[in-house]
Amino acid sequence: MKKSLLSVVFLAAFFSLGVQAESVIVTLEKDNALAVIDPIAGKLVKIIDIGQRPRGIALSPDNKYLYVATSDDNTVKIIDAETYKIVGQLPSGDDPETFALNPAGDRLYVSNEDDHLVTVIDIPSKKEIAQIKVGIEPEGIAVSSDNLWAVSASETTNMIHWIDVKTNQIVENTLVDARPRAASFTADNTQLWVTSEMAGTLMILDVASKQIIKKIKLNIQGLSIDKIQPVGVVIDKDRRWGYVAIGPANRVAVINAQTLEVEKFLLVGQRVWNLAFSPDQKRLYTTNGRSNDISIIELENHKVTKSIAVGRFPWGIVSKP
Repeated sequence: MKKSLLSVVFLAAFFSLGVQAESVIVTLEKDNALAVIDPIAGKLVKIIDIGQRPRGIALSPDNKYLYVATSDDNTVKIIDAETYKIVGQLPSGDDPETFALNPAGDRLYVSNEDDHLVTVIDIPSKKEIAQIKVGIEPEGIAVSSDNLWAVSASETTNMIHWIDVKTNQIVENTLVDARPRAASFTADNTQLWVTSEMAGTLMILDVASKQIIKKIKLNIQGLSIDKIQPVGVVIDKDRRWGYVAIGPANRVAVINAQTLEVEKFLLVGQRVWNLAFSPDQKRLYTTNGRSNDISIIELENHKVTKSIAVGRFPWGIVSKP
C-alpha cells in the first residue's frame, strides 16, 4: 500500500513538472482592459480594467512588471505581473502607442506618433531623459539586445532611424518601402527585419551597413494586393524562423530565416496584428483585432491549434512564465 501510494505521488509530481505554467496577456483597445489567458488550458482567465485605449505592452526582463501604453491617458502604466495591480506610471509623452525596453529593463523608448518624437524614459526614476525628433508618424520601435541601437520606423517619412543609445542621437537613416509598421532585430543583432504595410513587403536590413539586403514580397494566391498589409514581425532566438502578421489577409507568413524565403502562410483570425512567442518558443500567439480573439500556433509543425475569444480589438500581446 505504502509503496503504491508513493508511486502515485511520484508520478503525479513528475507529470506536474512537465506542465509549464504560463500566462498570455493581451491589451484590448476597445474594452480599455487587459485579458489574461491560460494558453495551456485554452481559456480566458480574467479581464482587468487598465485605462483608456491600451495598445503597446512589454514584460520586464525579470518578469516582475508589465508596461502598458494607455494611449488616451498619455501614459505608460506599470503593472505588477503577479497581482495585475497598477503600481506606477511613466511620463510617455502624448498618445503613446508602441514602445521598446532596453535589455537591462531600465530604459523605455516610446513612439509619439502625433508629435514625431521618440521619448526616452528612465524607469527607476520615472523621468523623461530625452526626446528625439524623428520622421513623420513614428510607430514601430525596437532595441538591439547588445544595447547599441534603438530604431524607429516613421510611417509617412518611410524611414528607419538609427539611434545611438549612448547619445540618444540619430546617426543614420535608411529609406524603406511605404508605411513601415514594425521592426525586430535578430537575436545575434546582425539583421533588422522591417514590415511595409503599403508595399506588402518584409525587408531585411544588414545592421552593420544599415542597408536593405533582401525584400520579400508577401503575395498570397487568391487575395488582392490591398489585403496584404504586414504589421508585426518576430524571429526566433536561433534564427531558424521568422513570422509576419499580415493584417486583413488573416494570415501569418512563415519565413525561413536562413534562406529568407516564404515557406507557408497560416490562416488565423481576422486582422492579425501582433505576435508573441511563448517563453520556451514552442508556440506563437497572435492578436486578431476584428475577430476579437487570439490564435495559438504550435511551432514544431506550424499548425494553428486553438482560437480563444478575449474581448474587443485585441492589440498588443506578451507571454510570461
